[in-house]
Amino acid sequence: MTARGNGVVSPETDRATDRATDRATDRAAGPAGGASAHAPSAQAHAPAAPSGLKLWARDLFLGARFAVGGGRQGWTRTLLTAVGVGLGVALLLLATSVPEIIDNRSAREEARSAGTQYTETEPPRTERTMLTSDANTRFHGEQLYGRQLRAEGSDPILPPGVEKLPGPGEMIVSPALKEYLATDEGKVLAGRLDARVVGGIGDEGLLGPGELAFYKGSSDISLKSGAHRVEGFAQTEQQGEQPMDPTILLLVVVACAVLVMPIAAFVATAVRFGGERRDARLAALRLVGTDARMTRRIAAGESLVGALLGLVAGAWFFLLGRTSIAAMEISGISVFPSDVLPAPALVALIVLAVPVAAVLVTLFAMRGIAVEPLGVVRQSARRSRRLWWRLLPTAAGVLLLVPLAGSLTGDEADVDTKKIVAAVVLLLSGAVLLLPWAVERVVRKLSGGPLSWQLATRRLQLSSGVATRAVSGITIAVAGAIALQMVFTAVEAKATQDTGQDPALAQAQIYGQYTTVEQAAKLNKALKGTDGVKEAQGSLQAYVGLTGTTADGVSVTVGDCATLRELARIGDCREGQTFLARSSESDEPDEPQPERGDRLALDEIEGGGSKAAKDPRDRWTVPGSAKEVTSRKTADGQYTSGVMVTPSAMPVERLKEASYRAAVRTDLSDPEAMENVRTTVFQADPAYNIFEMKTRTTSGEFLGIQRGLTAASAAVLLLIGFSMIITTLEQLRERKRQLSVLVAFGTRRSTLGASVLWQTAVPVVLGLALATVFGLGLGWGLLRTMGQAKVDWLAFLPAVGVGFGVIAMVTLVSLPPLWRMMRPDGLRTE
Repeated sequence: MTARGNGVVSPETDRATDRATDRATDRAAGPAGGASAHAPSAQAHAPAAPSGLKLWARDLFLGARFAVGGGRQGWTRTLLTAVGVGLGVALLLLATSVPEIIDNRSAREEARSAGTQYTETEPPRTERTMLTSDANTRFHGEQLYGRQLRAEGSDPILPPGVEKLPGPGEMIVSPALKEYLATDEGKVLAGRLDARVVGGIGDEGLLGPGELAFYKGSSDISLKSGAHRVEGFAQTEQQGEQPMDPTILLLVVVACAVLVMPIAAFVATAVRFGGERRDARLAALRLVGTDARMTRRIAAGESLVGALLGLVAGAWFFLLGRTSIAAMEISGISVFPSDVLPAPALVALIVLAVPVAAVLVTLFAMRGIAVEPLGVVRQSARRSRRLWWRLLPTAAGVLLLVPLAGSLTGDEADVDTKKIVAAVVLLLSGAVLLLPWAVERVVRKLSGGPLSWQLATRRLQLSSGVATRAVSGITIAVAGAIALQMVFTAVEAKATQDTGQDPALAQAQIYGQYTTVEQAAKLNKALKGTDGVKEAQGSLQAYVGLTGTTADGVSVTVGDCATLRELARIGDCREGQTFLARSSESDEPDEPQPERGDRLALDEIEGGGSKAAKDPRDRWTVPGSAKEVTSRKTADGQYTSGVMVTPSAMPVERLKEASYRAAVRTDLSDPEAMENVRTTVFQADPAYNIFEMKTRTTSGEFLGIQRGLTAASAAVLLLIGFSMIITTLEQLRERKRQLSVLVAFGTRRSTLGASVLWQTAVPVVLGLALATVFGLGLGWGLLRTMGQAKVDWLAFLPAVGVGFGVIAMVTLVSLPPLWRMMRPDGLRTE
């Protein structure tokens, strides 16, 4: 006994319907009046019915014709499917372009930095060589790539993207920097750079269109001042790449799997848009003689058209986004359109996988539906969803993940990417497969309550599949985000180290190589006169040889009494005095400790040095009046030991390769104080480095991956939001007539609106609950591979909060069309 409505049909009913249809088809095959029984010769000459691939091709083609020729309703469904699939395909194409983006950025970075690394011997000077030194700086949190250039001949080599070398007082800039310098804020930066813009840097010399970069001409840099001689910007030999830390590699692998899974789920959902109206149309085909299997193949043909149009739409979306990607910048990352090139093999896989998936998903979905000549049978003796096979992916994922515990510990740790990806995909798939079963079991027990609640629960009890599919993407995304957050927190803890610095003592440290006494004194004076600077103490530091020994170099620090007091407890001090600083907590415990009367070789930077020297001024004796003092812990967390002298106590101009080091204390209430310090230091010597004092520091490799994950997560969240909006609108469109009928019978619009919201809320809550359980379990399993015993069990809160935020956004967007559909004119039909 069957009833027409929402549900499934028994196999017996399906077979009986097929036999009845086959008999009707046989009768229709002969002449009118039943002549087929008396015309064996006509039957003998009848063409054989197609079979195999020809049969599939015929039925798929017929379904395609219905998709494009089914009137407004058919085109609407097809276009919705195409848009949904297109969005997913576009993001998949973008994901397959990531390796090419990374490779191109790395190649350009290597090309412009080649030859600037330190080498033991400088190349000989020629007409093609030039000198270069760092000129990097920061401005209001933005990093600027900069270099100083000086030609040594008439035909110097040029960095990538540069057509003409800038002269002294000139610079060439990237398009983004040129645009920024024209703003009111950029005029302050222009004053720091203090050069006239005479040209631009081409794309081949930039990491991205949004990079702030410049090359500045200089007549002051030299080999003695720390510049490097460059004879070419092409790599002469392959640089060995450092292997990525296994825990960071694990983070990358998990992130890739987590970010791609919601896209695949959305594509699978999109091909089922408009399924209820399509099934009603298929009933008419049964009336003219098609059997159940043919009907399913025709339905698959309709979905196939939507998928193929989705591929075209996805390519269009991708090309549209590719042309406009240069104007986008997410978390400091910008990309040239020419870099966004999907891998051909992966593109071919997408082109083949999407149509095949559309056909398979449609055939799988129609197993529980019987399309009969007089309508669609969706309800009979209802059979509950089976649980056992839905647990298989979860069990398989656990079996893959458990043996990997501790595999990322030790010196020879290695990431088994295939097993990790398979485990992540299986566990996330397990969450989605359990969601329909969980929704069915929960809503079956719901009853009573207000009218809107009863309408919602009854609708879910009759058919919860559509509502469940709508939240499958967000379920996968939240579960993956929870696991990713747990791994991310553990990797961040490992990549972050305590610096030992004390920002309360000083907010910045300045370091510069190859500094003279005059340069140090001039910069000290400039820093003390900088707006927002409360105090600045700078000193010269060098390493000299200890004659008559084979010991390493001895540290010599030169500064006035105020500066030396910051470095050691010297007590009374006067110009011309010498101190011997001692520290039991020195960073260099094996560093030689000079004594009174020791001879120092000022022209040597390491080793013992000879007692004799070409210039007597290169030898200096530690005076007998030198006072032993105890070193202080400075703001950078270090102790200064060795010889400390005031400027007149030693011929400091004879020191070889002296470095400048200063600690700066700023006015914390002045937001521009640090920028003023950077401007002062840059104008003194662009090659000097400024380090902001921080209690903790994170590796650059991790920070780069963090920025990439932020950009990718933003793209996936946008897709999920769009997908849920499209799915919600498609559900409302399917139920337009039902809503109009209820309104016509006197049901309040507010009641219907609340019922629609309840229908969304119940699967969402259950989906996020499952996502929390699976996400925490997956995250715990991944942490075990790293040997992490400490687990942050509250890591689900941010991801679940974002999930609810996406649902709230979708709900707000769907309210206006919901109100429009609850009108009496919705009773009209074609």
